[in-house]
Amino acid sequence: MKRRQLLQNAGAAFVGTLGLGIASNWQAYQAQTGTLSITALGHMCFRFSGGGTTILTNPFTPIGCTEGYSAPVLSSSDLVLVSSRLFDEGFIPENATVDYLDEPGVYEVNGFAVQGVGMPHDREGGRRFGINTAWLWSQSGVKVVHLGGAAAPIDVEDKILIGRPDVLLVPVGGGPKAYNPAEAVEAVQSLQPKVVIPTQYRTTAASASCELEAVDEFLSLMAGTPVDRVGSTLTVQSGSLPASGMRIKVVS
Repeated sequence: MKRRQLLQNAGAAFVGTLGLGIASNWQAYQAQTGTLSITALGHMCFRFSGGGTTILTNPFTPIGCTEGYSAPVLSSSDLVLVSSRLFDEGFIPENATVDYLDEPGVYEVNGFAVQGVGMPHDREGGRRFGINTAWLWSQSGVKVVHLGGAAAPIDVEDKILIGRPDVLLVPVGGGPKAYNPAEAVEAVQSLQPKVVIPTQYRTTAASASCELEAVDEFLSLMAGTPVDRVGSTLTVQSGSLPASGMRIKVVS
């Protein structure tokens, strides 16, 4: 808890430079080269490895829609990014020693720039499930945006802050806490990423109580966009990203 507060205070010092500061940081990191490895661990949880840094997003307790998955291992990551502290999708043990961020803001952690953008976690302005944090960072020259459990449309301010991602992770399975397939399509069309990775949809790991839809409806609504099912790990290089249009990569 103490370590997390220190990180939040460090981030607060950067808020005043939101416009120019984060842009300059991103430009510096965009100059990096190498390969970014993105591994799906279930639901919204992914491991990003590249540029000497490993980031884990949205660890969970195996229950409901994630019942059949193994609990993610936090200790092997340099930084954990949490979009929501709801029990089944942002679980951090009280005795965890890993560095983690779980609130909107602009941060620099050990020289690594990360930005969190607050978005409602429901369709009621956050009144039911609170605020979800979408995370933005650049790693190995690839600009990554993980929308977490966003449930509200991308508004003008969000679009300005987020910009155009190289890789966008977007929830597509619906339920009360995140985009349904049609809402996910709207978010994708608004941000125009180069690569789309669907998240938070029903899989064979789900229990009977899981309310989510499978990924298929989202893919159907995105007809005309090339789709690749790449297994559990996707490797991305900035120089090999699509020059135009977008691609969908199902990583599961």
